[in-house]
Amino acid sequence: MTTTLVRLSAILVKDYMIPPESLKLDAPLEALGIDSLGMAELLFHLEDEFKISLTQESVTLQTVGDVVSYIDTLLTPPNSGADHVNDVLTNT
Repeated sequence: MTTTLVRLSAILVKDYMIPPESLKLDAPLEALGIDSLGMAELLFHLEDEFKISLTQESVTLQTVGDVVSYIDTLLTPPNSGADHVNDVLTNT
């Protein structure tokens, strides 16, 4: 389980009373009881937990895995992979 998934799961279990065994990457948020109002609320929780800025219109999040992937994308510095490759190439 990734750190992002663990942190997201903690929010969903605590604030939405979703059983931990229901939290699979392919679990649809709607099937977990998160409607459009719940999604807006979840975005606020995610901003606080991960110190990121989200908008409800920015992306369509359908599953738990979609949320994890989106957060991971926002937390990954731009060009982090390219910078590493450049460092390796210039230090040889």
